[in-house]
Amino acid sequence: MSHALEPQALEAAALAQAGGLKNFGDLSYRQALAVLCDSLNREAKLSDFGRGLLEHKFVELLVNRLRIEEFFRLHPEIDHEVIAPPIVIVGLPRTGTTLLQRVLSCDPNLYSMHWWESRYPVPFPGEDLKNPVERIERARGEVRVMVDAMPKLMAIHPMDADQADEEVMLMEHSFMAAFNAYAHVPGYMNWLHGSDEKPAYDYLQRVLKFLQWQKRQRGIVAQRWVLKAPHHLLRMALLLREFPGAQVIQTHRDPVDTIPSIASFIDTLWRIYSAEADATAAGREWNDLMARAFHHTMAVRDKNPAPFFDVRFIDTVKKPFEVVKAIYAHTGMTLTPEAERAMQAWMEINRRDKREAHDYHAADFGLSEAQLKRDFADYRQQYIEAA
Repeated sequence: MSHALEPQALEAAALAQAGGLKNFGDLSYRQALAVLCDSLNREAKLSDFGRGLLEHKFVELLVNRLRIEEFFRLHPEIDHEVIAPPIVIVGLPRTGTTLLQRVLSCDPNLYSMHWWESRYPVPFPGEDLKNPVERIERARGEVRVMVDAMPKLMAIHPMDADQADEEVMLMEHSFMAAFNAYAHVPGYMNWLHGSDEKPAYDYLQRVLKFLQWQKRQRGIVAQRWVLKAPHHLLRMALLLREFPGAQVIQTHRDPVDTIPSIASFIDTLWRIYSAEADATAAGREWNDLMARAFHHTMAVRDKNPAPFFDVRFIDTVKKPFEVVKAIYAHTGMTLTPEAERAMQAWMEINRRDKREAHDYHAADFGLSEAQLKRDFADYRQQYIEAA
């Protein structure tokens, strides 16, 4: 068995790689990293290969923190970047969130984060800030490897280094994030659920400023960000506090159809890191997590409905441009002819019917139709059956 994940050793490795940099920024991440490492060591049944992958990932995140702080030191104007109230798309995977984000991202008046930016948010040493070609090419290569290794990934979440994607990898820098996507870490998730996750959203804002500043160096100037992550569903109250004025687009599809798909995806990921992954544990954990997430967001909406706009999955698939126009009406943005042409072109190239079907069975993950209907009864009554 290889050595355990140890926070001090991870920090030491990051410092050794960072060329003399010492400042990790806000140190609130340290408790999160300690709890995460302990949970991974005790509960996740990591393989040596999986432990090595996570060790590399954590060191990389820590190196990024060091380099981000150095950029802020050398370029204090980064901290003066203003993050306007964003558009935030939330919903379970397989509910049309990726399609919506990528269509909206065709509008040059909206900032979006391409997968390569989320994977490599920090310029490489010596990079021309106007032409980050090495980061882009490296990210493209990684996506090709992932798609070859896990072809069903494309059926669940179409990977593309050059298209808009979720900000979850940015949030991982705080070590308060969805690390249960990689392994079974109930101790860490219980700790996270009882913690104030404000540092994670503070750091997200910090990195968005950094990315926005980088975009300006490349001549990209827009009005507001379009963000997207199911992670926010369980943190909606915090999201709206941290991003005042944010407008939330919530996508809806029957959890009876989506939760087993999520369980299948998580089980696939867990098996990369553990030789003893438990498919039923993946199903139960993510079923319960998403049920709590819906309960939380519904409670927030009851008190503050104004920021929210609902989109049904079937409408996104059948009449996507009508959905886009309705979103623009809700947000008060202007849909320019230039943006409309770009969106139409994107939709023609990226039709959903080009994607392979995702094959899975709920029972493989300890789930059943009756149980799903029971666990998501309130949500289904309000957003599925009433539609």
